[in-house]
Order: sequence, then C-alpha cells, then structure tokens
Amino acid sequence: MKHVTDLAIFGGTPAFTEKLHVGRPNIGNREKLLERINDMLDRRWLTNNGPFVQELERKIEARLGVKHCVLMCNGTIALEILARAVGLKGEVIVPSFTFVATPHSLQWQEITPVFCDIDPATHTLDPRRVEELITPRTTGILAVHLWSRPCDIDALTAIAKKRNLKLIFDASHAFDCSYGSRMIGNFGDAEVFSFHGTKFFNTLEGGAVTTNDDALAKKLRLMKNFGFAGYDDVIYIGTNGKMNEMCAAMGLVGLDDLSHFITTNQRNYESYQRYLRGLPGVSLLPYSEVNRSNYQYVVLEIDESLSGIHRDYLLELLHAENVIARRYFYPGCHRMEPYRSYFPHAGLLLPETDKMAQRVLVLPTGTAVSDEHIKAICNVLRQGIENAAAIKERWSTRNQAALQRHAEPPAIPAAR
Repeated sequence: MKHVTDLAIFGGTPAFTEKLHVGRPNIGNREKLLERINDMLDRRWLTNNGPFVQELERKIEARLGVKHCVLMCNGTIALEILARAVGLKGEVIVPSFTFVATPHSLQWQEITPVFCDIDPATHTLDPRRVEELITPRTTGILAVHLWSRPCDIDALTAIAKKRNLKLIFDASHAFDCSYGSRMIGNFGDAEVFSFHGTKFFNTLEGGAVTTNDDALAKKLRLMKNFGFAGYDDVIYIGTNGKMNEMCAAMGLVGLDDLSHFITTNQRNYESYQRYLRGLPGVSLLPYSEVNRSNYQYVVLEIDESLSGIHRDYLLELLHAENVIARRYFYPGCHRMEPYRSYFPHAGLLLPETDKMAQRVLVLPTGTAVSDEHIKAICNVLRQGIENAAAIKERWSTRNQAALQRHAEPPAIPAAR
C-alpha cells in the first residue's frame, strides 16, 4: 500500500476476504478424532468419568509431572470449584488485568475480589502491591499467568506462606509452559487451566485443576460430581462440573499434535518479530529463554508518543482489513460491572493496569495463520504508523462529518 486511501477503512480493498481472528481453533488429526467419536458412540458412554476423560487426565499428569489432573467442563467452573474447595472467603487478591472470568469466579460465590496492580514489565501481579492489600479479611491470592508467561511464583509463594494465605493460579494461558525447569500446574495449592476453543490446546470446551495435594484432589472430584462417592452415596456438597467424552476425545487428539501447534506458534512469533522490526512505538512482548513457552499469544504494546498513533486507531485499521485483533484486557475488570459500581475508585490503585489497557494489541496466530498473512498484517500496521498524521486528519474529518449529520434536525413532513 502506498497511500492512506489504499486502507480499507478509507475505501480500499480489505487485505483479507475472510475474517482472521485471534484464537481461531487449532484442529488435530480429523481421522483420529472421528475414530474416537465412533468408539464413544459404539460404547454409548458419553459422560460420567468415561475412559477418554480418564485417559486424558493421566496423559496431562504425565506431561506436566503433577500428581493429579481433575478435568472439568470449563475453566470458569474449575476456578469456582477450586475456590470453594480450598476454602476461600472474605477477600482474595486478584489482578484486574485479566479475563473477567477470574474475578467473576470469586464474586459469584460472594467472595470479594480485591484488585491489585501489575508489574508493567511482566503484565502480571506485582508482589509489592499484593503485600500492601492484605487485610485481616484476606484469605488468598488468585494470581494469573498471562500470555504463556508465568507470574512471579517465588515471591507470591513467599507472601502466601508468611501471611498464611491460600495461593491458587489461573493458568488458562500457560498449558505446557514452565517456570524454570518445573512445569506450570505444580505450584501453589492448585492451578487451573482453560481448554476453551480459543486456546491453542482445546477440548472444544473444557478446563482442569492440577494439584499435588491428595486430599484436595479427592475433594475436587467429589465437588465436580454432586458429591457422589458411589452410585447412591452422596457425601459432600457439589455441582456438575464434569467434562464429557466428546471434549476429552478432542483433547486427546490435540495432545498428539501439541508439538506441531507450539512449533507453528513459535514460527509465527518469529515472523512477527521479523516484519515488525524497526517499527517505532511497537514493542513485541518477549518470551523468556529460561522458561518453556507455548507462544500462543502475539502481544504488542503501542506507545503513542513514539508511534504517533493510538492503539485504538490501529485496531480499527486492522478490523477494516478483516484482521480481528483484540485489545486484551480492555478496559480492565475494575471498569466492568459489577466491579465499577462496587469499587468506583479502584483505578486510583491501578495506574499500571490502566496504562496497559490502553496499549496492548493482540494479533492472530496459530495453525490458521501463514507467513503471508503475518506479512500483510504487519504491512497494515506499518502503513498506519508511517501515515499517522494523514490518517488522524482523515479520521477527524470523517468523525466531524458524522457528528454534523447526527446534529441536523429531522426533516418536517409535508402537511397533508
């Protein structure tokens, strides 16, 4: 593209004929999946701890080196059941820079999420801020591993032990990732994974809790199945959090192709690195060489003072080109309901969260994305930044015209 009029938002032809989404599902071997589905149908065992669920739990335990994997119907229910199982109540410290399911899993059970600021270098909980928020009502910390990168596990573990708090992790982004030489899934009292269709490893819909605590695992298994300990023996309060056999079959097939998914993600990430190099005001979030990563997110920070254009302008440019980039996790959970009504002044303690919510731009990756796709996406970003002044001028003119149209009084119908 040579001129701003070549951009789709100003009348040009979109770079893509079909929408390219963040989190488009990776699909494993279809023949193997259909074989498993036929096996399931022949057995007529569709749910209630079937053989596929048991097999997937054992394979995840082996892959992560953890004693217990308890599969569930989704990651949110897994968080809710875990919060109840470890005895969270009162107040729990949690980041606001996360998907809203994280605080919802607490608030749903009338546990107060206390929003804590992030470290701008990691995008995860700042341990120094965590300590400042602990009160006599605090019973735990719910930390989040973000963008496939672990939070400061050592510092948070030290705080939890010193203050006698429960420590659980939302590891929805961090399946098959490590913290040093130890796999995510082994830390705190327990960790929760999401296997939603948008995750690089999915079970259509699903989640899991992993833990090395035998008693906690036993309680989780009771709670996800109404408290049943046998055919007619209910010994604990519970709900229906079970994963079904269809979802487990999808997971088993995906697990077979996991290395391919990760290799593709890493290759895409390196392509973005190459095509974005030298673009002012655009920082591609790095992955550590010390920790193992799944590379499932391509995260940019847009610094308007250097790029000359706000992140939201670039978002609109990309959407017009059918690149459905996302501004995770805008505007921050503390600015969503019910939290903005409950805690109207929370933003005063979350300056880094508010800044990050204005800067982050997440781009498509996965097996649905090719090198040519990535090159075209980066060309749009480059065009937007190199022509920032002209784009903002055209945008301003367009918006003024739209406002003027809305301001004109409606026509008065002729008298009859």
